[in-house]
Amino acid sequence: MKRSFRQVNVFSADPLGGNPLAVVHAADGLTEQQMAAFARWTNLSESTYLLNPTDDAADYRVRIFTPSGELPFAGHPTLGSCHAWLAAGGSPRDGKVVIQQCEIGLVRIRRDSARLEFAAPPLRRTGPLEPEVLARICKALSLAPSDIRHHQWVDNGPGWCAVMLRSASQVLSLRPEWPSLGDLKLGVVGPQSAGHETDFEVRAFIGDGAYEDPVTGSLNASLAQWLIGAGLAPSTYTVAQGTAMQRAGRVHLRKSDNEVWVGGEVVDCIKGEVHI
Repeated sequence: MKRSFRQVNVFSADPLGGNPLAVVHAADGLTEQQMAAFARWTNLSESTYLLNPTDDAADYRVRIFTPSGELPFAGHPTLGSCHAWLAAGGSPRDGKVVIQQCEIGLVRIRRDSARLEFAAPPLRRTGPLEPEVLARICKALSLAPSDIRHHQWVDNGPGWCAVMLRSASQVLSLRPEWPSLGDLKLGVVGPQSAGHETDFEVRAFIGDGAYEDPVTGSLNASLAQWLIGAGLAPSTYTVAQGTAMQRAGRVHLRKSDNEVWVGGEVVDCIKGEVHI
């Protein structure tokens, strides 16, 4: 059966500078096996499927798949899916805020000038990292314990943990030893030098699969909740991510009315039909 399809670029106005996402429209009727197979075939970090909502409060429902399985929530698929839904004629019920249903629950998305932004979902796990986890991270990234200035569990669904290093340049110098990382999903953040166009450099290492994600909305959402809450970042800041992969990802974070919002540009790259 033919279904409308878009491949979009998220977190960069440069069509080749952010994180790509495959979006299949009108995906009701597809089996979980078909969704998983198509996600493996695209070989992108995530592919999403737009479906009719099962919650009356939602405008649409999305299922998010990596090549290895399904995720309850992810950031760049949230913005990319919303962009595709709106571009296909979707209209939010209240006219201003789109309500997306996913496995983690309902996520609110709204426009912020030329960008879309989503409200960060609540953290499922917080608190300092255990000594054995820190030891694994130090070994995997060839760091001394003193290199880690701050650390925290920042899990909002995918399972993120995070460490802050002394500088963006130190973050960019990392070359992970993947076997030592094991199954950790690790975010690493470091402050930029004065005068830089962004405030922090972020990298996302996924040990299970041994790959680096170019630009990561879910990680930056939970990082912002931690960093702003702990006084380690201002209430509004911008992140560069993907630099080490020759990408130009930009994530815009801000706290407003006790909520953290995560924003970025989304642009179309491919439009057509797929046979699944």
